[in-house]
Amino acid sequence: MTTDVPARPLGHAISLKLNDCWNKIGVWGNRECGELKKVTHCRNCIVYSSAAAQLLGAELPVGYLDRWTSHFATEPVVEDRQVRTALILRIGAEFLALPPANLQEIAEGRPIHSVPQRRSSFLLGLANVRGELLICVALDRLLGLGKMEPGKSTSKRALYRRLVVAGREGSRFVFPVDEVLGIHRFNPKDLKEVPSTVAKAQTTYLRGILLWQSKSVGCLDDQLLFDKLNRSLT
Repeated sequence: MTTDVPARPLGHAISLKLNDCWNKIGVWGNRECGELKKVTHCRNCIVYSSAAAQLLGAELPVGYLDRWTSHFATEPVVEDRQVRTALILRIGAEFLALPPANLQEIAEGRPIHSVPQRRSSFLLGLANVRGELLICVALDRLLGLGKMEPGKSTSKRALYRRLVVAGREGSRFVFPVDEVLGIHRFNPKDLKEVPSTVAKAQTTYLRGILLWQSKSVGCLDDQLLFDKLNRSLT
């Protein structure tokens, strides 16, 4: 038996008359070939190897080299698969995200001790975390966030305030949040530009807006945020 098998996968290849017994009585057929007992598999048979030699030795179709030259000369499009992570937080009515690398601990809410002669409006005082007094700041004041009015929450579960301990380049701060919602993975390409309607203070410290569970989450620029805190509190 013979069949027309294209000499190359691209273009109008010249058809060759090949005995493709492997598709009929061989391993890809009904396995009735008497040679199978000797060679075990069609790839070990001289008929199969002869057909391969005919294909490799066949004349190239018209335009074959030009098409493949054009294919490999085209600059490949590399898909950006860089994935980043962020911890989603809620402060008042706003949802924010911080890189987990800057987060050191999430502690239960505790008393914040005031300090005399506060120079910054967003300095709340000192919080005792594992025996260490850390500066506690109000991100909602720094960012100009709105407060959630009583009764606005639609969640049926109890929400507990937390203190988030964050640090960068030796500086450590704590700030209260109303809810910690967990780690979220995202592609940087998914970040949207900060709308012009957002307060200027927020725009300064946001890298972009991330859509998470139908909510707009502001991704904080941790470097600008910590630089601001260090300058204001030293």
